[in-house]
Amino acid sequence: MNRQSNRLTFAVLATGAGVYALLQSLITPALPTVQHAMHTSQSTVTWLMTAYLLSASVFTPILGRVGDLVGKKRTLVGALLALLIGCLVAALAPNITVLIVARVIQGIAGALFPLSFGIIRDEFPAARVPTGISNLSAVIAVGSGLGMVLAGPIVGALDYRWLFWFPVIIVAITAAIAHRYIPESPNRTEGTVNWLASVLLSGWLVALLLPISQASKWGWGSPGVITLLAAAVLLFAAWARTEARSRNPLIDLRIMRLPAVWTTNTAALLFGGGMYAVWAFLPGFTQTPSSAGYGFGAGVTGAGLLMLPMVVAMFASGVVSGRLAGRFPAKAQLTSGAVLGAIACAILAAWHGQPWQVALAAAVFGLGIGLAFASMSNLIVQSVPAAQTGAATGMNANIRTIGGSIGAALMTGLVTGHLQPSGRPYESGYTHGFVLLAVFCLAAAFAALLVPAARRTLSGPVAGPAPVAEAAPTPQAVRG
Repeated sequence: MNRQSNRLTFAVLATGAGVYALLQSLITPALPTVQHAMHTSQSTVTWLMTAYLLSASVFTPILGRVGDLVGKKRTLVGALLALLIGCLVAALAPNITVLIVARVIQGIAGALFPLSFGIIRDEFPAARVPTGISNLSAVIAVGSGLGMVLAGPIVGALDYRWLFWFPVIIVAITAAIAHRYIPESPNRTEGTVNWLASVLLSGWLVALLLPISQASKWGWGSPGVITLLAAAVLLFAAWARTEARSRNPLIDLRIMRLPAVWTTNTAALLFGGGMYAVWAFLPGFTQTPSSAGYGFGAGVTGAGLLMLPMVVAMFASGVVSGRLAGRFPAKAQLTSGAVLGAIACAILAAWHGQPWQVALAAAVFGLGIGLAFASMSNLIVQSVPAAQTGAATGMNANIRTIGGSIGAALMTGLVTGHLQPSGRPYESGYTHGFVLLAVFCLAAAFAALLVPAARRTLSGPVAGPAPVAEAAPTPQAVRG
């Protein structure tokens, strides 16, 4: 593939993955508007986030594996078509039920992340793979944060349905170009999809994420939460047993046990807990009226503008990280990104009385996110066989999402556990929550330090104690 083709391929991948990432956060500031327009309750409208989260968690690793088997380009186009259909249904949805179904369909496109990373590894020259992955990670990170900035102006100038009409137009063009110009993957895995493992994987992910995301409403001690968490443990055990015995596992657990993979995934779990919780709660903090003793009474657009430094810093650090790979390896970048996240959360906990302080903390966190996103993806891609890229990066994205759900759930408990007579949270709830998120990020930095030094090139064998057979794949945290 020549350099011009590489640029076109990257542009298509970045557009598709960027739109999907944008939809993770674009709807969040508009939830009150949708609730009013659809004449529904607050608990019902939050399912627009929950449904998206659960769908993405199920389909991301499964379709990542399908891409490894039948071709990443073919699966990528299918995921783009699912995103197109989901956005079209959402734009035309006559009621909240149809809109929730549309969000489930949109969540299928979560597979765009691992498929895009796999295509970059397959098609780009080895020397350009780290830069390509870093740049794509920067686009994904920016998309995830940019939704909070764009939602207010779009809803204010047009209507909440245009949050979906714009993606319909962009994704339709992207899918057509992807079908015409992106080459099919040369690297394939032998075997078939293990459907029993797929069902069990879907089962334990839903059983784990649903009670975590809904615990603030259901109660941690409620029968529903306890039952689902118990089911998650049992289904996970059954899934692990099935995968270990399968000749064609959905997720090769031997790859998950590689030192570079499990340490990176641990860092992803912890950093995801801090990152998604900040995304979920910082806009609400800035929108709190100053009469509560904190906050700035910002509107949706004003809160988005305070998040803008984070978005700019994410893109800048994500792009720069790939260019520094030779002198600043992925392990060091992941550690530095997590430390910057901890510093940002500490700033938010100690100094949040002025808008510039929040904007500064957001910018520091953005630098950390850009470095961490790019380095996590590079570490996984560098550590697994080419034919396992989709499945491995899909699980990394899922683990980050699980961490985000846990972080958001814990933050919800701290913020909403004690309310003022006006019904608003006390400032101490946010302060304690930001301290907790700083601890999450510091723990992620410690996990990153455990990542072994790279001992292979992108075209070389997997570093690890045992060989791996070729045959064996963003949301999002929901504010309760």
